[in-house]
Amino acid sequence: MSFQHLESPLRFLESTQNDFHSPQWLKEYEAWWQKEGQEISDAVDRAGTPWLRMFDQSGKRVDQILYSPDYWRMLKRGYQSGLLWRIVEEKTLFPAGLGIYVTSFYDPGLACPYTVSLGTLLPLLKYADAEVQGRFLPKLLRKDEAVWQGATWMTEIKGGSDLGTTVETVARPAGAHWLLTGDKYFSSNAGAELAVVAARPEGAPAGVRGLALYLVPRYREDGRLNYFIRRLKDKIATRSVPTGEIELRDSEAWLLGESGSAGSSGASAQSGNGIYLILEVLNASRVANSLGSVALAQRALADAFSFAQNRMVFGKPLIEQPLMRRQFDRRLRQLRAATKLAWKSLELLNEIWQQKPPYSDRYHLFRLVTHLAKYWTAELAVQTAKWSMEVHGGLGTLQEFRTERWLREAMILAIWEGPSHRQILDALEVMERKHAHKLLLQYLSGMAQARDLEAMEARVEQHLARAREEKEAGAEALVAQLAEFTADALLDEKG
Repeated sequence: MSFQHLESPLRFLESTQNDFHSPQWLKEYEAWWQKEGQEISDAVDRAGTPWLRMFDQSGKRVDQILYSPDYWRMLKRGYQSGLLWRIVEEKTLFPAGLGIYVTSFYDPGLACPYTVSLGTLLPLLKYADAEVQGRFLPKLLRKDEAVWQGATWMTEIKGGSDLGTTVETVARPAGAHWLLTGDKYFSSNAGAELAVVAARPEGAPAGVRGLALYLVPRYREDGRLNYFIRRLKDKIATRSVPTGEIELRDSEAWLLGESGSAGSSGASAQSGNGIYLILEVLNASRVANSLGSVALAQRALADAFSFAQNRMVFGKPLIEQPLMRRQFDRRLRQLRAATKLAWKSLELLNEIWQQKPPYSDRYHLFRLVTHLAKYWTAELAVQTAKWSMEVHGGLGTLQEFRTERWLREAMILAIWEGPSHRQILDALEVMERKHAHKLLLQYLSGMAQARDLEAMEARVEQHLARAREEKEAGAEALVAQLAEFTADALLDEKG
């Protein structure tokens, strides 16, 4: 196998995707990273988690997150290049997906602000009325330094997987808008100018059917802070995005979706569709997570290959050692297959993202592919980064080089937007309830051998026929096999 394209995310993508040619703006974005961005990213990573200034010198609450000016230059570069505004102008989600992929090759953590900004933009485009769009949309689509950022805040202290139980933030009507009170515990991109937030309207039923999705701006209409940052978190993994605890205290908010006006009672305002809006946001972020995972895996493999070419062991380069070369070949094939799987999730998202409940079969196919991709690529990123550290030996553990950083960064990819455990259970659910595995295997017909497709369908059906506890307990092996099967079939499609 050829390793010649590994050092460039765009050239590697062109080598794996049929008929894909990098647009000029994306080439310029990659060139900026090569020339300037990587050094800025390295400096930000060494500096660690940013600081929070809660009060100004007069004692006024400001909750200002302190970064170096170079960080803002790095961050704003992606927005100005068009990761968001091109979505509207070009009527496709690919600028965001491609931009996140390139960013993640150089700084996986920085892809998070772009991902959650995308997660804010999509429901605003899809579910907000004209007045709310007019209020917020132009600011997210700006092309200059004043561009707004988005954020997606769902998780509270009791966890994020069981949202129906753990979301305790309450929304109450207040004329033309709503007021939210509660605490969000893992809030990526703290300090964003606009966030989408999960909350429960007063009077709404318990469980996921009682949840709704709201837009919460950074400032109230009178200019005061609309939410507060309790603290920023010191954490393993990425240092390029601030994660904080957010306090909502009668925070002004705008309801998304067709659930009624703020003047309606909570029970009648909540039609039960809010959870679908929340899951749409999460699934879009999972696609971005998959793209970021394969980009990180590519970077870890590229750095390992460069090192192995130049490291002399027993009289010849490390890459020429038979076992090491076999490992490189296997890792490269896995990466190419995983890239096809992540790309397919982006293609399907681009096709279905404007659908509303009740969803089509195509949407359920997207869901299954996305759960498989998020699970498989995140696991691949961790294992590839770990293996890259092993290739480098003791040098791979030193913070003065980047190898240990890729492992740190990879650790969060398996947790963001639902850990692997959640993806496995959600994949199982969509196969049980929507027969999405049949849709997937039909989609793969012509890419895989008929006997292999039949054997995989029989394997899934046999598993789904098991008793509930046995079915859930053994689901990981099934989902792993189906993910790998799908990735290999998509890879072989090229011929």
